[in-house]
Amino acid sequence: MSTAGSSPGSRLGTDPAGVPVQAAPVTVRTLQRMKREGRPITMLTAYDYPTARLLDQAGVDVLLVGDSLGMTVLGYESTVPVTLDDILHHTRPVARAARRALVVADLPFLTYQVSVEDALRSAGRLLAEGGAQAVKLEGGAAVVDTVRRLVEAGIPVMGHLGLTPQSVHALGGYRVQGRTEAAARQLLEDAQRLAEAGAFALVLEMVPRQLARRVTEAVPIPTIGIGAGPDCDGQVLILHDLLGLYAGKSPKFAKQYVDLSAAIRDAVGRFIDEVRTGAFPTDEHSFSMDDDVVEKLD
Repeated sequence: MSTAGSSPGSRLGTDPAGVPVQAAPVTVRTLQRMKREGRPITMLTAYDYPTARLLDQAGVDVLLVGDSLGMTVLGYESTVPVTLDDILHHTRPVARAARRALVVADLPFLTYQVSVEDALRSAGRLLAEGGAQAVKLEGGAAVVDTVRRLVEAGIPVMGHLGLTPQSVHALGGYRVQGRTEAAARQLLEDAQRLAEAGAFALVLEMVPRQLARRVTEAVPIPTIGIGAGPDCDGQVLILHDLLGLYAGKSPKFAKQYVDLSAAIRDAVGRFIDEVRTGAFPTDEHSFSMDDDVVEKLD
């Protein structure tokens, strides 16, 4: 994709007249074609309209309305308390902002594990009410039938293997998964079964890079890594980690590209100082009225 003539931060480019080029929307088939052609896929989380708009304009392929919002936005200790209504609330503005990127919404804890019917209702709401174009769910063999049924109903599904945050208590914490032979074989089998069930892509979280490479080679669908090394078909990060906005400790696999926390604290501190000293607002930031109108008020 050409970036000639593009503005700083943009990856979509402009035409010879300097008009921004609107790239073709990303679909599940686009991602699968990118895997075949060896073009890396980029995915970032988004939870609101202005942020999603910026990410979309920058050229990110996939916007994930992740249940990570439980920790990054809502202040929970984990993703477990996040509800379907929470995800719906944040999916709507992201979907309204996206012009090119594929919008994927997470199915939260217990919205798909109890029954296939629950999964269909939950996923259907995310598409019909939220505007998402696909859903993501966690798990391997236990969710294969659910994935198959969702796909049969016309709902694109992204799988999620390795560390599955909704199962963090059962896993004993945020630990690398698949390090033993048995665990690695199970993850490989789960990946293949999810692909056979119709999943269009797989997130691989916190698995050894050698295993992630084996999975990527073994399945015909794209793998998107987070803490899974460089050999996946794409990469995803939590936006708050990338921007230095998350107050908690960032995981080893996250890369901070800028420290917006410091920039925000500095800007707010300057605002406070200027208000207290009378430096803001000035005439430049104020409105006025005609003097004769003022005189009539006396």
